Amino acid sequence: MRLVVLTGAGMSAESGVPTFRDALTGLWARFDPERLATPEAFRRDPDLVWGWYRWRAAQVQRVQPNAGHAAIAAMERDGIEVDVVTQNVDDLHERAGSTRVHHLHGHLLQSRCIDCGATAEPDPIVAPYEGGDEGRHEAPPRCARCSGLFRPGVVWFGEALPDDAWSAGISALERADGVVVVGTSGLVHPAASLPGLARWRGLHVLEINPQTSALTHDVDEHWAMTASAGLTRLAEELRSA
Repeated sequence: MRLVVLTGAGMSAESGVPTFRDALTGLWARFDPERLATPEAFRRDPDLVWGWYRWRAAQVQRVQPNAGHAAIAAMERDGIEVDVVTQNVDDLHERAGSTRVHHLHGHLLQSRCIDCGATAEPDPIVAPYEGGDEGRHEAPPRCARCSGLFRPGVVWFGEALPDDAWSAGISALERADGVVVVGTSGLVHPAASLPGLARWRGLHVLEINPQTSALTHDVDEHWAMTASAGLTRLAEELRSA
């Protein structure tokens, strides 16, 4: 059996990773994306942007995968071919044991030179962090190759998705027998188009989300459950099928 699991911010929220659009606690309710999440913002104030992403990276490094991440990895160990196509920039799927993870929005725990694309080992974005609760200004390191500034490896507003991750996600959908959509609002495109593509191909689409989303009207089945509860139930059902 081949399964594609599409995951969004709600997947990692149970691990303590802040979402972006929650009205009360979302990151964009507290911080201005125009100052923090565009190439122009980085060029304008690199110390502010780098410091904020260093704070976010430190947060992610402190949390652990939840039962939902573990359930996806367990399905793979049970012999199901699972491709995880995620909008999340953390590494919780990998830490839980999933081996086929495609990051549509890049990697928070990786960085590269904004000018030439060079990387460094160890990666400077995961260096020990001494900042405050909500980040601080911190000068990004310079590239040893061209002296450009290092930037976070995430996809910012106005940037294209990485070709390799997008192509891998589409290829996985073309091979899949079913699709599970977990913890996504269905508002961020082009990722939000993937469940519709799956339906167009005639695949059964299951949504796991405590609330309805922009996708709920166009899926075959909706489980009003958290990611952990829903994915644990799915793994058990598939194991006993």
